[in-house]
Amino acid sequence: MSVTIKSAREIDLMRESGRILAIVHDELGKAIRPGISTKDIDELGEKLIKSYGCIPNFLNYNGYPASICVSVNNEVVHGIPRSDHILQEGDIVSLDAGLIYKGYHSDAARTYAVGKISPEAENLIKVTKQSFFEGIKMAKAGYHLYDISNAIDDYVTSYGYGIVRALVGHGIGTKLHEDPQIPNFRQKRRGPRLQPGMTLAVEPMINMGTGDVEWLDDEWTVVTADGKYSAHYENTILITDSEPEILTLPR
Repeated sequence: MSVTIKSAREIDLMRESGRILAIVHDELGKAIRPGISTKDIDELGEKLIKSYGCIPNFLNYNGYPASICVSVNNEVVHGIPRSDHILQEGDIVSLDAGLIYKGYHSDAARTYAVGKISPEAENLIKVTKQSFFEGIKMAKAGYHLYDISNAIDDYVTSYGYGIVRALVGHGIGTKLHEDPQIPNFRQKRRGPRLQPGMTLAVEPMINMGTGDVEWLDDEWTVVTADGKYSAHYENTILITDSEPEILTLPR
């Protein structure tokens, strides 16, 4: 496993990539409402990314046919946007988006409520988001990679939710997926020591029921095995000499 350490120049480019993606997510979040199609969201996302002179990094990545992954309710990740998939009141929708700015990738995901949702769904979204922040308390130079995994696991399992094990976070930089892989569940080993200049995409995917998942026939869309809701929260972060810097949140 070779984890890239970014130079000061590369970090500046990753910061800008992340800053633009944060704006894109902010605009997409404002567009979420009953009656909008998942294809509408994808088209808006692609337009926003290109308006900043950036490239949607998901489009045609290993054959994925869209710029924004739009996953509704029991869809965990990689939902393919469709014009006939209309969001309804009470749905939850996860948007996973990324872009390339001057050769450098950013990646982030959010789960949104569509209109008024159940308290159970609200809590799932809240715990998933907080589990990211619990994890990155351990994202400091000198700690080990799997300290992040263990902190996420400890927090999520205290709520009785299922953690998706088939999919993990990852390093990021000049490629969308770099070493290391970052599980969201407890590990026996400690993993590599974290160093300043590492850039990581930490992304808990949390299910209301079992952590088990299945792939649909489109070979992209991942769904919960028991049909219960799933939520996703992700940011690109930078390991520094002190606290981690979150690159994909608004400044």
